Amino acid sequence: MDNHAAPLVEMRDISIAFGGIRAVDGASIDLYPGEVVALLGHNGAGKSTLIKILSGAYKRDAGTILVNGEEASIANPRDAKKYGIETIYQTLALADNVDAAANLFLGREIMTPFGTLDDAAMEAKAREVMGRLNPRFQRFKEPVVKLSGGQRQSVAIARAILFDARILIMDEPTAALGPQETAQVSELVMQLKKEGIGIFLISHDIHDVFDLADRVCVMKNGRVVGTARTSDVTQDEVLGMIILGKCPPGAVPGPGAMTLAA
Repeated sequence: MDNHAAPLVEMRDISIAFGGIRAVDGASIDLYPGEVVALLGHNGAGKSTLIKILSGAYKRDAGTILVNGEEASIANPRDAKKYGIETIYQTLALADNVDAAANLFLGREIMTPFGTLDDAAMEAKAREVMGRLNPRFQRFKEPVVKLSGGQRQSVAIARAILFDARILIMDEPTAALGPQETAQVSELVMQLKKEGIGIFLISHDIHDVFDLADRVCVMKNGRVVGTARTSDVTQDEVLGMIILGKCPPGAVPGPGAMTLAA
């Protein structure tokens, strides 16, 4: 992780309300190249909503988003893609009945001069991207329905980086995966970090978070409780942030931190 670089993303004082209830209330978070920032909090804490604002799924009511130091206008998912922001949802959104290459180019297929699908070009490109990401992946000819969870995750990530994503949002990437496949996802994440890609990780699994993330940002009731480097806090302290809103000494408190009455 390069702390001297400018942040890839800065979200400042972001707020959004649904039916008068503030789902996100003045939240600020940033992400640097080659860094994994985990967003934690109970269901309804605001973490998914905050990230959906970045991915263009929701429109913020207030606040600023900067991408590479410049103000970004993100009103829909297409805008987000233009800024190199890609989301990998828990469902992976893969087309089960076609192979890896067809999934990588879904909706953006390469055509031959004769107007037919250029399967050879797409497979060559798929092999090149997958070779960077997961050299052990060899099952290019099979429909993705036959792939393991970890391999499917590889296909979803390859699709994102094929089109030059610099900022990846990973929503519960290891949910429903066994230990071996979870380890495979960890390897994928390490590879993406080496390439300078920044990752926002939404996860309920605190072990996962400590394995993968450089920093954690905890939200509660729509507000940021605090942010910390994973090396500066314990798992118990992070649980205290999630459950009680209590900010430990190793974390930088946010507006949602519980203040102890004097």
